[in-house]
Amino acid sequence: MDWGRAKSVLIFSFLLLNLLLGYQLWLDIREQRNVNVNSAELPQDKVLLMQQKGISLRDNLHLPLETPELRDITYLLHSDSRKNAEPIMLETPVDSRIIFTQSELVKTLGNIIPELNQYVYDSLVSDAGVSVFHRMTEGRPMFDVKLELHHSFQKITGYQQDRIEILSTGEAKQVLPAAKVITSLIETYLPNGSVITDIQLGYHGQIFDSERQVSTPSWRVMLEDGQIYYVHAISGEVATDEEQVETAGLR
Repeated sequence: MDWGRAKSVLIFSFLLLNLLLGYQLWLDIREQRNVNVNSAELPQDKVLLMQQKGISLRDNLHLPLETPELRDITYLLHSDSRKNAEPIMLETPVDSRIIFTQSELVKTLGNIIPELNQYVYDSLVSDAGVSVFHRMTEGRPMFDVKLELHHSFQKITGYQQDRIEILSTGEAKQVLPAAKVITSLIETYLPNGSVITDIQLGYHGQIFDSERQVSTPSWRVMLEDGQIYYVHAISGEVATDEEQVETAGLR
């Protein structure tokens, strides 16, 4: 037997094994670092609960730290709004690429779509056939007040729009921190294996069969599977698009 050659093979095998073990250790450390960075604002016991339930935050998603004071908003939903109308078709379809540039969008369609500059594009709830914009107030989106641009073959062909008039605002109150909202959802609402892809502060409210509506400060939490949770940013009540509001008991 060529002992010198056998020794070389053994040494090479051990080196290869050490490289594989080192690589696996590096992957484990990197994964743990990502969990710690993304969920740094959560209590350690909630991070452990996340791991047990297989719940995670999308890579590069960090929980907002802001806790501003916001107010309820009472507004008038115009009777000719999207809720009561068919899409308005454009006489001349325009290139859908303008959706991604606010100034170009306003320049091209601002004389056709009323108050277009007050709506901001939301890629997270848009799809291949409809681009969704939310009406902004006080610098934050109203998740129920939408402008939808319909497009086909890379051309915008029509639109549906919620048009509103702000009537009044309520007393300003400090909102719940995002970490507290996520903690409650992890404990009670999110199914095992959920991946949280986005959390954003804006306004949300149940839409009633009336022109007069109320929108309240709310955290919108989105999951990878498309499920959306709205958490009242003052009381902590939780709702989805399909369910009635429930008490989350965050206070």
